[in-house]
Amino acid sequence: MVGMHGNDEDPAKLKENIRRWGTDLGFDAVGFSAAQVSGAAENLGAWLAAGFHGEMDYMAAYATGAGNKRAQPELLLPGTRSIITARMNYRSTAADSQEALADGERAFVSRYALGRDYHKLLRARLQKLADRITDETGSFAYRVFTDSAPVMEVGLAQNSGLGWRGKHTLLLEREAGSYFFLGEILTDLALSPDTPVTDHCGSCTACIEACPTQAIVAPYRLDARLCVSYLSIELKGSIPEPLRSLLGNRIYGCDDCQLACPWNRFAPLTRENDFTPRHGLDQATLVELFAWEESDFNERLAGSPIRRIGFERWLRNIAVALGNAPPGAEVISALRSRADHPSALVREHVAWALRRQGVDP
Repeated sequence: MVGMHGNDEDPAKLKENIRRWGTDLGFDAVGFSAAQVSGAAENLGAWLAAGFHGEMDYMAAYATGAGNKRAQPELLLPGTRSIITARMNYRSTAADSQEALADGERAFVSRYALGRDYHKLLRARLQKLADRITDETGSFAYRVFTDSAPVMEVGLAQNSGLGWRGKHTLLLEREAGSYFFLGEILTDLALSPDTPVTDHCGSCTACIEACPTQAIVAPYRLDARLCVSYLSIELKGSIPEPLRSLLGNRIYGCDDCQLACPWNRFAPLTRENDFTPRHGLDQATLVELFAWEESDFNERLAGSPIRRIGFERWLRNIAVALGNAPPGAEVISALRSRADHPSALVREHVAWALRRQGVDP
C-alpha cells in the first residue's frame, strides 16, 4: 500500500501507539528495527556455504550478491526506512512434553503445530495493525510478512530488542523464553530503532547437549540436515537410516532444545485460543494416528501447519516412530497394515520399522 503520510505525528508517540495497538491485537511484544540486518547476512552466507541448509533451496534463494533480499529489505519494499517486528506466544496448556517424549507409544508433535497454522493468523493481525497505523497517519508504504519471504526474522527481532539469538539459533527473551512466532511490517515510516538486548546464554550448553541428533554442531550453528524438524518436515525423501532411531516418537518437529533451555522454565502461556491443541494431538498414540486414512489426515488437519507435509510423509514419520516404539503385537499389526502401501517411501520406512521390531517385513 503506497501513498502520502497524512500527518506529522511525533515518531516517538507513534511508536508508543503502535506498541499499544499491537498488544490490543494479541501480540506479546512489538519492536522497531532499522532497514538492515547487521552481521546476519554474513552468518547466513557461511551457513549456506557449509551446506547446512540441506534441501531447503529457498534458504539460498535471494541470499547472495546484489539480489540479496534477506540482507536488503528495501529490495522487498522500495523505500523501506524501518521495520516493525512483533512476537506472539504459542505455548499452550498442552499435555506435558517430557511425559509425551518418555512414552514411546505416544506421538510427539512440536508444540507450535498442535493448534491452527500461525501463518494466516499472524499475517491477518499484522494487516490489522497496518490498517490501524493507516487510520492514524494516512496511507503509507508497507508489506506484511510472517515466515513467508526472504526476511531474516530472528536478526530483525534481535535488532528490535525483542530478544537475542540463543545457542540453538532461535530467538530468546528472558521472560518469554522462545515459545513464540515472529512477524514483520516493512514500512517507509521513519521510526527510530529500539536498542538490541544482550546475549544471556552465558556458559550454558543445555540446548546443545539435549539435541537428540547433535544437530547443534557449535554454539549458534545448526546443521539442519541432522535436525529432527528438518528430517520430519522439510525432507521430502527417505530419512537417513542412521538417524531414524534417534527420532524416537517425534513425528512432526522437535522441541528438545527449547525444553532444555532454562529461559523457558517460566515461559508464559499464549493468549490466543487458536494455538490450543486440536484433535487430541497432544495425547494421541502412534497406532491411532497411523490408522488415519488420507481423508482423515486432510479433514482433521485442515488449517494445521502439519498438513503441508502431506499424507505420505505423515505415514513415513509415524512408521519410523513405530519402529522405535516398545515392542508389541499392536505396533507390529499397525506396521503390517501399511507394508504394501502404494508409496515406495512409506513401504521403505515400514520395512525398516518391522525389522527394528525384530519381525520380517
